[in-house]
Parts: sequence; C-alpha cells; structure tokens
Amino acid sequence: MNGKDVLREARLTCGLVMALGLVLALGASPAAGANAGSAATAAATLSVCESARHPGLAARLSSGISAALRGRSSVVGLTVADRVTGVTCKLHPHWHIDSASVVKVTILSALLRKLQEEHRSLTAQQQRLATEMITVSDNNAASTLWAETGHASLQRFLNLAGMQETQLDPDGFWGLTQITAHDELTLLRLLTSKNPVLSAASCGYVLNLMAHVTPSQRWGVPAGAPANVAVHVKNGWLPQPTHGWRINSIGSFSGHGRDYMIVVLTWNNPTMTYGVNTVQAVAEVINRMLNPGVTTVIPPSKPYPSWGTPDEEVPGIPGRS
Repeated sequence: MNGKDVLREARLTCGLVMALGLVLALGASPAAGANAGSAATAAATLSVCESARHPGLAARLSSGISAALRGRSSVVGLTVADRVTGVTCKLHPHWHIDSASVVKVTILSALLRKLQEEHRSLTAQQQRLATEMITVSDNNAASTLWAETGHASLQRFLNLAGMQETQLDPDGFWGLTQITAHDELTLLRLLTSKNPVLSAASCGYVLNLMAHVTPSQRWGVPAGAPANVAVHVKNGWLPQPTHGWRINSIGSFSGHGRDYMIVVLTWNNPTMTYGVNTVQAVAEVINRMLNPGVTTVIPPSKPYPSWGTPDEEVPGIPGRS
C-alpha cells in the first residue's frame, strides 16, 4: 500500500469511527457498528431530512432513507435540496470519497470558467471532447480536458464555487479527486441557478450534456423520478483495494413544477451492481416522496454488459494497468 492509499485508508477509517461514535451515542450496542453498512444504517435513523414548511414530509423521507439502507453494506454520503418544498437532507455530507467520473462535471465547469475569464469560447475540439466526457463518460476526453484546464484553474473554480471540501488528487488522477456530498450539491446548486461564477450559457451547456447521458449510464438518482421532468445526471464507478466499489450519482430535476437535486455517494460496495442498487433504492424513496401521486416514473436501471469496468485506469492498483 503506497502513501496515498494509506492516507485514503485513514480518512475512511476516521469516517467509520465517527459513524460508530454516533451508534454508541444513540445507545446502540457496539455490535451495531461493527461494519460500515451497520454504521451507515444506524446514522441514517437520525432525522437526516428537515423542512420548516413540510416537517411531516421531512420525517417520512428520513424514515424512508433509513429503510432503504437497512441491511446494506454500502456506506453512504447523501444530500438533497428541493427548492419547491424547502426540504433538505444530509447524511454524512462531509465524508470524503473518491470521485470517479462525477468529477467530469467539475472539469467541464472549471474549463468554462477559465474560458470566460480569457474571453474565449470552447473550440470545436473541446466541444467534441466535452460531449464525449459527459454523455458517454469517455476517460481519454476527461484526461485531455483535465490537462488543458490545469490544476491552478481547477482549484480556482473550486474556490470560486465554494467547494472547499473537494481535494484534487496530487498525482493528477482525476478519478481520485476527493469529493463530498456537500460539495457536489453546491456544484448542482451553482449549475441550476444564476450565479457570479458561471454564465447562464455555461450552466446551460453543462446541464444540456448531463441531460443526454447514454442510456447505460443513466442509472442512479433518476430512479423513481417523474418521467416528464428534465433529468441531468452524471455517475461514477471505481473499485479500490479497500472498501470495495465507489458508486456515485449526482443529478438535478426540473420542469412541471419540480426543482430539486440529489447527491448519493457510496463506498464499501462488493460489486458495481450492488452499489447501483443501493443508490437507486435511496433515489426511489426520495423521488417518490417529493412527487406524490405521480404514477409514470423512470424505472431503476437493470445491469448493462458494460457495468463492472472501472472509470479511470490508475497505475499500481490491482486489476488495472
């Protein structure tokens, strides 16, 4: 295990210790926090959702999220914000996790901010790469745009966006960027509202690409959402030698009176499919409760042949070149 893996292991261990502390503080037996899934489930029994206008809805969401996570090994960091009902949800919002491909939204946003400052537009080649990076999650395109944007401009965007918890990988692997559910929600808020960081055209460009992600990668937070809303999604999937697969999904939902965002970041998944099922179980609860009475919804994705292939090739990690 190299120094980076040791640091990451320490971060995750610290997080699990925090969860165990919550279990003990609630009076549960130490056995309840013996593994990551039990700790996450115990923490989820707290009132993770709140709303001054709709406290009953918030309570039902908290209960539903807890039920969706019960018995699963996945450790979950989650945030939800609904501008219509005022409901917000937070479960381990500040825990760090490897980003995998969800960071591609940040890469494109940072590039667009850089070009704004330079009074330039995306070149035809950059437009092609951006489309490939977001819609089919092309890794070569991501690596090219990551390099073209540069560490300084990436960090400048994070600072301007208020994403202070996000940590760029020091060795330059975009998929190992450390993200939190808090910061990913901050990014979605930025892209879906008027702000001084990105122009309306830039935000619209990113969201349009997120609305056209290839079907095999539209799993995750869209599960259970009304079929008639606009869905903007980006997912990430990456296995590590410790704590299994990282399965992440971020998305915003708008139109027909809806305006909300969901972030679900997970690790400690034995397989990609297991992690996707965890994300979709949580998403179905959230989407159903935020859209009462809706009968035509987006169904959970079934496994595609491509599932199980890691996001980014990281030297030194078993199973990858």
